[in-house]
Amino acid sequence: MLKTALRNALAHKARLLMTVLAVCLGVAFVSGTLVFADSSASAHRAAVSKSFADIAVTVTPRQPPPGAASEGGDEATTVVDDVLARKLADVPGVAAVRPSVDGQATLNGSDGAPLRAGRTWANLGAAHVPGADGKDSRFPLVKGHAPRNDAEIAVDDGTAAAGGFALGDTITLATDGPVLRKRLVGIVTTKEPRVTAGGTLTLFHKATAQALFASPGHYTSIDLSAAPGVGESELAERVGAVLPADRAEATTGRAQADQQGILVATLTRGYTKLPLVFAGVSLFIGSFLIVNTFTMLVSRRGREIALLRAIGASRRQVVRSVLCEAALVGLAASVVGFLLGLGIAAVLPDLLNTGGNGLPRGPLVIGPRPILAALGVGVGVTVLAAWLPSRKAARIAPIEALRAADQPPTARASGVRGMVGVLLLALGVGLLVSLTGAKDASEENLRTAMCGCAVVVVAMIVLAPLLAGPVIRLSGRLTDRLGIAGRLARENALRDPRRTAATASALMVGTALVAGLAVIGDSTSQALDRQAAAGLGADYVISARGSMSGIDPAAVRRVADTPGVKTAGAVTDSTLFTGGRVRQIAGVDAETVHDVMELVFVGGSLKDLGPGRLAVSASVAREQGLGTGSTLTARIGRDQRTRQYTVVGVYRDNPVAHDVLGARVEVGRDSHLPNSVQRILVRTDARGTAPKAGADRLRTATGNSPLVKVQDRDELVHEAGGAMGDLLTLMYGLLVLGAVISALGIVNTLAVSVAERTREIGVLRAVGMDRGGVRRMIRVESVTVAGFGTVLGLAGGLFGAWAVGAVANGAMADYSMALPWGKLLLLCLVSLAIGTVAAAGPARRAAALSPLEAVAQA
Repeated sequence: MLKTALRNALAHKARLLMTVLAVCLGVAFVSGTLVFADSSASAHRAAVSKSFADIAVTVTPRQPPPGAASEGGDEATTVVDDVLARKLADVPGVAAVRPSVDGQATLNGSDGAPLRAGRTWANLGAAHVPGADGKDSRFPLVKGHAPRNDAEIAVDDGTAAAGGFALGDTITLATDGPVLRKRLVGIVTTKEPRVTAGGTLTLFHKATAQALFASPGHYTSIDLSAAPGVGESELAERVGAVLPADRAEATTGRAQADQQGILVATLTRGYTKLPLVFAGVSLFIGSFLIVNTFTMLVSRRGREIALLRAIGASRRQVVRSVLCEAALVGLAASVVGFLLGLGIAAVLPDLLNTGGNGLPRGPLVIGPRPILAALGVGVGVTVLAAWLPSRKAARIAPIEALRAADQPPTARASGVRGMVGVLLLALGVGLLVSLTGAKDASEENLRTAMCGCAVVVVAMIVLAPLLAGPVIRLSGRLTDRLGIAGRLARENALRDPRRTAATASALMVGTALVAGLAVIGDSTSQALDRQAAAGLGADYVISARGSMSGIDPAAVRRVADTPGVKTAGAVTDSTLFTGGRVRQIAGVDAETVHDVMELVFVGGSLKDLGPGRLAVSASVAREQGLGTGSTLTARIGRDQRTRQYTVVGVYRDNPVAHDVLGARVEVGRDSHLPNSVQRILVRTDARGTAPKAGADRLRTATGNSPLVKVQDRDELVHEAGGAMGDLLTLMYGLLVLGAVISALGIVNTLAVSVAERTREIGVLRAVGMDRGGVRRMIRVESVTVAGFGTVLGLAGGLFGAWAVGAVANGAMADYSMALPWGKLLLLCLVSLAIGTVAAAGPARRAAALSPLEAVAQA
């Protein structure tokens, strides 16, 4: 039987090739995603880490409890200085002491654009800490000299190349405050993983780095190497014994590596989701092709199976024969898919980096997990999908198989299928309809929506053979107008509804997914566009990125004095804790807020805004039962004291104003850094000025800080719409994936259909049908099957989008279902084109048959 399985696989290799291609696509995405995940994790581990090879213990300042930082200033909590370094050098077991000062420094390139903007791991700032020989072994010099004073910096050779820097250039940079301008005096090389993974390095004079990243005379950490024979834990205990209590702590290198692993897992978690979705859809759609292929092969080999049964083969042996054949197909698909997956893993970083994600560089890491997954998925899915056809083959009695090649389903089987399909459809529809009153997009509601959509899709697959007849007969009103070829195509599609439904199911699933995502994506994108600039009366928004201290307060006056600026409203953003929830509060100046925000009050006003008085949004007022004159108990920012605030107004929800409005002087006082500014809303009086010219002037007013972002209204809308980029990528990716697998399925089905109808096609040629008529008949049949799958897919996808939209409407006030007619029309045309293209080969083969030879075949 094993030889039989091998012979059958070789005998039908052309037909099984379609199955191999479908399965290998799914395997490629699975193995490629796993290789990419391992490679990305390795690159991120390098990007966020220091080399712990020679570090046994690291001493860092202990974080003070909330509210304790202001009691004694930095000196009260930071004791990591030269005195402590000398003290640690005397601890038994310490082989070497290396103080360091690390932070983040973002540079503008020679073109004025920030290098690695907004990527927290990528912009390393450090101190040049020379040893006894006057050199820092971590950063060997290549050109120039090390920074000697506050006005000088050095960068690594990669940063110099990326920024277009040369010795003597004046470089604009920022750490976490005002813009700095330093002269480049040295270029170094380094093996620091965060830099070699694609980051930048800026070296400062030691005193300058201490002032920027710690405090004068202090370090951010001190690394200790252990003497031979001394373990990390033992050295940590000895070091801990000499550290000031509650002011510094010692952490072993292994503990830091463990913390690093958690961070790496967090950073890489999201990158594998999208490719795995492609893998799941590919395997799900491909399973229909596998089932259909093996069902047709079993049907075609009915007499052969009967003969095997007649000469003594048991049912179990027949099942094993079919499953062995499937395993061989799965093994071939696994090998090809894994090789293709390596290519996917290689290009994924470049594809994801087009969105500005800034993935670190690193080599491909091929471990045992993707190899085992490729074999398990490829062989497992193929064997599982072939199990039903194998059971069908085993149930065929020898005498029944010798009488006919295939038996139509009984009325009882069709009735059971219909009952199961209707029950599943009712269950899926019920789950989705139950979400129409959902108030939020909670994880539970989203899980219910996904489950409901999956049940509806399964129900449509089950019901597809029963729906094929009515739908294709209805479409026959169009195909019948094409003459005898159209009528024959309709009858051929109706000849085996199960085969037609199985072929169309792959296209149906792909169409449903793409149609649903297109509607949800378009509706969400429009809602985000409406929200992005809603409530904004300003023409530009200046905001801080990657900066805890926000925008330099002095920049507010410079922006206000910029020619063409009518109003510059500073906004201090913070958090407000009330009613067991965390809200966003915006601190504004009452005299400028109405010029830069479009506020609509339903009660009260901002006239009395000031210390102890707040305005709240309508949603906050509704949830907490507040109104003008009510008392709100809350605390702002890091202030641990709860205060009583009077509500002076209630305004309609406004994304620019956040949940609560307060006086900037009060919000700034209680925030992380007093008097900080997170946004500047700018209204201009030069309506004819080009947006780019106005943005350039404002950027100049902020000192061209690489930590400051200037956006006009159109850019805000574009940025908000950019959040749908992943969804659109998923939509078009699924469309291509579904198209490829569906085309393979249609080609396979039509090829078998042509082989089964060889005599019939010969008779048609003999009675006068020309080659063009035969080709037209096959093409119309293919388009009919594709149209059936498209209709079912559109119906399921639109219904699912409507139900999921109910959840989105609860979480997004401006969400409303919008049908992207252009995309849906394109989807229909692509689906029908798939049918036309897939029919090309079988139609050509059918038309090439000689009438006499075809009629003569048994």
